[in-house]
Amino acid sequence: MKMKGFSLLALLMAFMLVLAACSSEKTSKEADEKDNKDTDKKEVKEVTLDVFQFKVEIAEDLEALAAEYTKENPHVNFNIKTVGGGADYGAALKAEFASGNAPDIFNNGGFQEAKTWLEHLEDLSDQPWVQHVYDNAKEPMTIDGKVYGQPLNLEGYGFIYNKALFEKAGITTLPKTLTELEDAAKKLEKAGITPFSVGYGEWWVLGIHLANIPFAHQADPDAFIKGLSEGTEKITGNEVFKQWMDLFDLTIKYGNKNPLTTDYKTQVTLFASGQTAMMQQGNWTHNDIMKIDEKINIGFLPIPINNDAQAMDKLAVGVPNNWVINKNSPEKEEAKKFLNWMVSSETGQKYIVDQFKFIPAFDNIKAEGLGAMADDIIRYSNEGKTLSWNWFKYPDGVANEFGAAMQAYIGGQKTKEEMLKQFQDSWDSLKK
Repeated sequence: MKMKGFSLLALLMAFMLVLAACSSEKTSKEADEKDNKDTDKKEVKEVTLDVFQFKVEIAEDLEALAAEYTKENPHVNFNIKTVGGGADYGAALKAEFASGNAPDIFNNGGFQEAKTWLEHLEDLSDQPWVQHVYDNAKEPMTIDGKVYGQPLNLEGYGFIYNKALFEKAGITTLPKTLTELEDAAKKLEKAGITPFSVGYGEWWVLGIHLANIPFAHQADPDAFIKGLSEGTEKITGNEVFKQWMDLFDLTIKYGNKNPLTTDYKTQVTLFASGQTAMMQQGNWTHNDIMKIDEKINIGFLPIPINNDAQAMDKLAVGVPNNWVINKNSPEKEEAKKFLNWMVSSETGQKYIVDQFKFIPAFDNIKAEGLGAMADDIIRYSNEGKTLSWNWFKYPDGVANEFGAAMQAYIGGQKTKEEMLKQFQDSWDSLKK
C-alpha cells in the first residue's frame, strides 16, 4: 500500500513538472515571437526620398503620385522640389550638390549631360523596366552599354496652331514652307489676329528649342556637332543657320508685342485664350492650355526654315529628360523601387498617361486619350518625319549662351552676324 501511494504521488509530481515545463516553453515562445515582431518593426525604417525635378507642368500631379506610393509603402515619404519654368535647373542642381543636399532622384538630359554627371549616376541596367524602353529612348542615357536613366516620356514640338483661327483667316492649306508660313501670318494679321505667341522672355524657348532647329536640319547633326568641337565646322557662315535666321525674324515680325517680357505662362495664356494663332511649344503645354480652354481645337505645324516642303515637314521629337538616381544616396534601393513602381504599377501608369499626359517611352504602357498634339507627334513619328533633339549634346552652358545672344538680337543689341558669332564664340570657349 505504501508503495502504491508513493508511486501515485510521484506520478502526480511528474505530471505537474511537465505542465510547468510546457507553460514555460509556451511563455518563452510567445516572448520570442513578440521580440521577432518588434525586430521586424524596427527593420522597416522610415525613409524620405528627396526628388529634384524640372517639369513644372507635372509638379502637382507628381506630388499626388508620390502620395499614392506612400499609401502603399507607409515607410516612404517624399520631399519634392521643382525648379523650372525659366529657372536654370542645371545651375540649381549643381548648387544642391555643392551645399551637401544632393537629391536621391533627379533629372538628366542624357548624351553630354549624362557624361558630365556620370560620377553621380547609379547604373540602372539591371532594373525590370529597362526591357520595356523603346530603343531610341534608351540612347540618351546609355554609356558603354550601361543604362543610367529612366526616360520620362516622348515629346515633340513645333508650332502649335489654333484651327478655328486659321479657318477664320481663310487658311485652307496648312503651311509647310517658310513662304507659306509667312502667307498664313499675313492672312491672320489681316483678319485682326496676332499670328505668333512668342515667349522670348524665356531663354530656353530660344536657346534650347528654337536654336535646335538649324542643328537638326544639318545633313548629319552629330557629325556637325563633333566638327564644331574639333574646329572643322563653323556656325558662322553656315547656310542652314542663315536660313534659320529668316524664320527667327518672321516670328518676331508677326509676334505679340514685348516679346522679351513674355514669359512661358503669358505665352501659353495668349495662345490658349485665342489672342494668338500659333506658338512655338510642345505637347508638354497640353494641361496648361486645357485649363484655359478645354474645347480649343489645336494641332501641330512644322518649323520651316526654307521652301523645301518635303524636308521641312517634320516635327522635333525626342526624350525631354530622364529620371536618374544618385549612386551615393543611402536610399538608392528605395529610389529604384519607386521608379520601377511608377512605370510598372497600374497606378503609376495611369498617372503617366491620364494625369501627366505623357506619351510613354515604354512598350508596356498604352498611349490613349492624350489629345490632338500627341496624336500628331505619334503620326509624324510613325511616318518617319522627325527632327533630332541636340541640345544635350552641346558643351555644358552653351544653350544658355545661345538664349542670351538671341535675346540680345531681339532687343537690338546685336546684329545677325554678331549673334551668330556669339554662338560660335560660346561654343569655342565652353567646349572641352
